[in-house]
Amino acid sequence: MKATATRPKIMVTGDGRGVVGHAGARLLADLADTTGLSSAFSDALAGLRQRQGGHCPGRIAVDVAVMLADGGEAIADLAVLRDQSALFGPVASDPTAWRLLSQLDEPMLAQLRAARARAREVAWAQHAEVRGDLPQVCVAGRQVDGLVLDIDASIVICHSEKESATRTWKKTFGYHPLLCFLDNTGEALAGLLREGRAGSNTTADHVTVLDQALAQIPDACRHGTPILLRADSAGSSHGFLAHIRALREQHVDIRFSVGAAITEPVREAIRAATDWVPAIDTSGELREHAEVCEITGLIDAAGWPAGTRFLVRRERPHPGAQLSLFDTVEGWRHQVVATDTPAGNGGIQHLEARHRAHARVEDRIRTGKDTGFGRFPSRHFAINQAWLQLALTGIDLIAWTQTLLLDGDLTRAEPKKLRYRLLHVAARITRTARRTRLAIATDWPWTEALTSAFSRLAALPRPAS
Repeated sequence: MKATATRPKIMVTGDGRGVVGHAGARLLADLADTTGLSSAFSDALAGLRQRQGGHCPGRIAVDVAVMLADGGEAIADLAVLRDQSALFGPVASDPTAWRLLSQLDEPMLAQLRAARARAREVAWAQHAEVRGDLPQVCVAGRQVDGLVLDIDASIVICHSEKESATRTWKKTFGYHPLLCFLDNTGEALAGLLREGRAGSNTTADHVTVLDQALAQIPDACRHGTPILLRADSAGSSHGFLAHIRALREQHVDIRFSVGAAITEPVREAIRAATDWVPAIDTSGELREHAEVCEITGLIDAAGWPAGTRFLVRRERPHPGAQLSLFDTVEGWRHQVVATDTPAGNGGIQHLEARHRAHARVEDRIRTGKDTGFGRFPSRHFAINQAWLQLALTGIDLIAWTQTLLLDGDLTRAEPKKLRYRLLHVAARITRTARRTRLAIATDWPWTEALTSAFSRLAALPRPAS
């Protein structure tokens, strides 16, 4: 038997000095200051400050957002920041943070959303100055003009008797939040915490989330940039689509691409369709055993906004696919897309692939659950609503870090990888000549990426005070 190499022998002691962990998380905290998020939060929550010498409520909110972006799951995880005051400064105690969350009612949350919007405007202006326009969504080798918003809901399981946590349509128990992400950058524009039994296609909830998401977009972009709203069939209610069309009358250039239910008239139209063409995937390659057809003229579009087009995709089902009786009889799996993108703005193959890219929002939600809203800390619904808003703020901080400060693969890395490589790195901290120095190991593979990010952060233009 050949012996394997052994690890080097070590002796562990607890007398190290000047060593800190999670050094990369300081990047998030400083970015919150540089984009004006910290000051905007402080202004929004100034009325909650009880004494001048106490912790600033806005700073507490930012610290919670940084903690969530860094992978924390509970208020107690603030200790990672608080116990390293040389790196993060004074951080509030757990009871103080709990008290702040309990005070954040709906008017206060509205002020925090407005503060996030002001910081986002600064972050986008900084991006325009140092890196140019925001990233464009690319589908099938073509850029999608403007901004792409994805709305989707997800189940967050809660096993305890939390307020408004109820049985869900999946026969689980918990909450059913509705969320909106910006596909261009991964930013979390809006989120609405709902009880578990909330409907998937509730028009009022979709209208609320879309309006909150649009309010997060700077005015110059909201009224001068094409916007595409994507959703699954839950977003195809006629009331919601009518609201989108009404926004166009308010000079918001917004179009929709949503899933549509396959009713009996739609089935008849699919049977009558003849102009099938090969389907493509989001990379632009032909998709084997998949075809696309437009059936706009074959079905009654009463109740849909004028100009709505209907595309249908059929493909041979993969093992385990959920099939309807119609799919079983025909031997194909069918999906229908409704869009008001006019003809001439891309062939039906591209428009259908563009809609299928909506599936990326599921990854946004999955990683978002690892960044705060996968675990709600309180029995009280109002506190959990506040927690969701701070989790969305943490997601924004990660997105801004990637778009403003990082290069290469790290701009597309999931939060878990960023934490493993950058945010959780250890360093030695020293203070000489009234300056604090953070020294990261020379041989750490991502030292250059992290030090370059801090350098870019220092060079970002600051908002006018």
